[in-house]
Amino acid sequence: MIRTLVVDDEPLARRGIRARLARAGGYAIVAECASGREAIGAIREHNPDVVFLDVQMPGIDGFGVIREIGAERMPVVIFVTAYDTHALRAFDAHALDYLLKPIDDDRFASALERARRRVAERDESAVARRLVALMQEVGSAADVSHAGQTARVDSPATPPPPGRIVVRDRDRVLLIDVSDIDWIGADGDYVRVHAAGKSHLLRDTMAAMEGRLDSSTFVRIHRSAIVNVDRIRELRPYSSREYSVILRDGTRLRLSRRYRDRLRTHLGGEL
Repeated sequence: MIRTLVVDDEPLARRGIRARLARAGGYAIVAECASGREAIGAIREHNPDVVFLDVQMPGIDGFGVIREIGAERMPVVIFVTAYDTHALRAFDAHALDYLLKPIDDDRFASALERARRRVAERDESAVARRLVALMQEVGSAADVSHAGQTARVDSPATPPPPGRIVVRDRDRVLLIDVSDIDWIGADGDYVRVHAAGKSHLLRDTMAAMEGRLDSSTFVRIHRSAIVNVDRIRELRPYSSREYSVILRDGTRLRLSRRYRDRLRTHLGGEL
């Protein structure tokens, strides 16, 4: 069962989410909260896998909950809001998805399926990390010779082949061609590589990924996003000084003012 927290200051909204989760099956509600302050305590106490988080609440709002807990320690977040203007800000806060009130049943089902996959990926990644650590520990112990002998020192690991990124997927190791990457986004302690219609979770930092990629092809447009310039379809104004970057597959990302000059260089100053 996926441990779930429902946070909304409207009892009717909480009841609707609760009913939909019951029909879907596989989700266990560990707590319901009517405020951001209650949500902070419940997340720390129950450590849920998924939280349905209302954006606008009295006192601490949904974004304030994430700031208090820390994005890297948050469960999978699905924002619930009556205003679609919060959508881009929700993704900036590393939300998996957002639902507009009144909630559409098909949209809710889609968000649930994405949440199931994300929780499974996190669990698999945690298992993989523990397995790798165990293998390293066993390997180190095996390398230590018997009493009176010295330990063997291994040479550094060979770096991955140029033009490819190594991703661990369950019991497999995938080599992803950099040319297939559409964009890369921050995801808590990880980065999520979107390539060839699939996404892969990689334990790395945005700064490290930016340093490994060819700067003539990839450009950072936000602290949480790096894009392949060849995949950009159009730019649309987001505010007086900011834009939404829309990729060929319809993905919409935010271009922040801090990184605007970098993209302008790639576009020949047309921005």
